[in-house]
Amino acid sequence: MGLHDQYGLTPVVNARGTFTPLGVSRSTDQVAAATAEALSGFFVMEELKDLACRTIVEVLGGEAGTVVHCASAANTLAVAATMTGTSQARIAALPDAAGMPTTVLLPAGHAVDYGHPIVQDIRLAGATPLLAGSDAGCSVDELEEHLVRPDVACLLLVSSRLTRGQDVPLTEAVAAAHRRQVPVIIDGAGQDLRIDELLGTGADLVVVSAQKYLASPTAGLVIGRAGLVRAVRAQEKGIGRAMKPSKEAIFGVVAALRARREMDRPAWRREQDAKVARFTVRAGRLPGISAASVQDPAGLPFSRVRLGIDPARAGLTAAGLALALRNGSPQIWVMDHDQDQGDLTLELVPLTDAELDLILSRLAESLPGR
Repeated sequence: MGLHDQYGLTPVVNARGTFTPLGVSRSTDQVAAATAEALSGFFVMEELKDLACRTIVEVLGGEAGTVVHCASAANTLAVAATMTGTSQARIAALPDAAGMPTTVLLPAGHAVDYGHPIVQDIRLAGATPLLAGSDAGCSVDELEEHLVRPDVACLLLVSSRLTRGQDVPLTEAVAAAHRRQVPVIIDGAGQDLRIDELLGTGADLVVVSAQKYLASPTAGLVIGRAGLVRAVRAQEKGIGRAMKPSKEAIFGVVAALRARREMDRPAWRREQDAKVARFTVRAGRLPGISAASVQDPAGLPFSRVRLGIDPARAGLTAAGLALALRNGSPQIWVMDHDQDQGDLTLELVPLTDAELDLILSRLAESLPGR
């Protein structure tokens, strides 16, 4: 008996991507085995963190890296690290930041909400967010106007499809901050497949989620300058105590990273593109539905399926179709952020062929008169 049946839980097919309310991702047997084995043993945790650091550097790059509880915690601890360094007195004082640099500069369009506001991650460290520009965009010149302040702890940039307005040129923004000796953090959340690009901007720290496309247990990774990574690890003597990683999370991360190292990226991408191509052909045959392959707007190296719904021919709107899919059993969740424009998006990366067949069947069943 599976866990859904054993505990009376709702079965779900997740075509919405690495969505936290649905459990984010599926781990491989390799990751699950490493996680399970860790649960039954005792370890010197500092040794595990050193192992994680070595593995992160070997697989993802950077001077150093560490594991924390999640990407949201990583944002808070990375900000704290720029405020305290490794000073034990400062670390123990937070979130009382008296006498420390406390301003965290953030482009207004990067003040995203991914279940809670990113500015709350900043405030949890005792810092104060300062938004530059507007939702329409933020130029490097506008950032530089605020970087001259003496109390700026860091510049926080976000690489995500959730950002608003014109793209901020990350490399230029990093260079502008460095001209003022201001460290830069990039919140890459679900961008672990692009970590080399994010580190290539020159950012001092890059934050990514380990449980999204790496598909480890819940964890966040902080990667970058060795001195600042040490300062992140030092936060465990302060506010980071509540955000520390577990032994099983660290072993799961190490297993996931080793699998990533062995991954044939071009072959994986061809597999994802072929999966999307097969699905779009079949979905496009349904009345009132057009289907196309679209690339991730933030630059992730795979395509998704975009369904355009013609209510006159399909017999229901995009919102109605999304609701019909979710109201069935198992529930099928899709990306519905563009449903008012008549579009639904599906991410197929973690799905099996049987689940794709199920989605197509339910799409057909949901169309009135089909």
